[in-house]
Amino acid sequence: MKSKAMLAVVAILGVGLMLGIWFISVGNSLVALRENTSAAWAQVETVLQRRYDLIPNLVNTVKGYAEHEKDLLEEVTRLRSQWGAAKTVDEKVQAAGQLEGTLSRLLLVAEQYPQLKANENFKDLQFELAGTENRITVERQRYNEAIRTYNVAVQQFPGSLVAGFRGFTPNDAYFEAGAAAKEAPKVDFGKKS
Repeated sequence: MKSKAMLAVVAILGVGLMLGIWFISVGNSLVALRENTSAAWAQVETVLQRRYDLIPNLVNTVKGYAEHEKDLLEEVTRLRSQWGAAKTVDEKVQAAGQLEGTLSRLLLVAEQYPQLKANENFKDLQFELAGTENRITVERQRYNEAIRTYNVAVQQFPGSLVAGFRGFTPNDAYFEAGAAAKEAPKVDFGKKS
């Protein structure tokens, strides 16, 4: 009889130990899933910050290069007109000197920065915009998947037993597009009419 009682106690302790290990394991898994959700959101914030930092800088850079080229070309055109309108030799020399200086600046810009052609900069800006938006989309998807995985673990039996006991609740913070996302974004390069 003693051996049967001892066997029953050992069996109960064994089952209790297995349940304890299972309870701790499930709890640790839920903690890991919750932290994965937090990490996924941090990555979304990182790429959103990239957009916040990158896009205005790129727009201003492109605008600056386009404006720089535009100003130089307008100045070349203006000085060429001045030279054509000059009546005296002194006026022509002065206009030619100014035109030569302006042309030298334009050639210097082209020699030092041949890639700074307005069309290439606009292509680069479009490429960067698309790349950044793609990164944001990927990270949003990863975040939503992390929340879905966490929510399934918290709500699905038998994990729901541990979740309820340990205070884990479903996370309803899926990343959803706002009302403004239904409209195409407008990029304004400050074009003057």
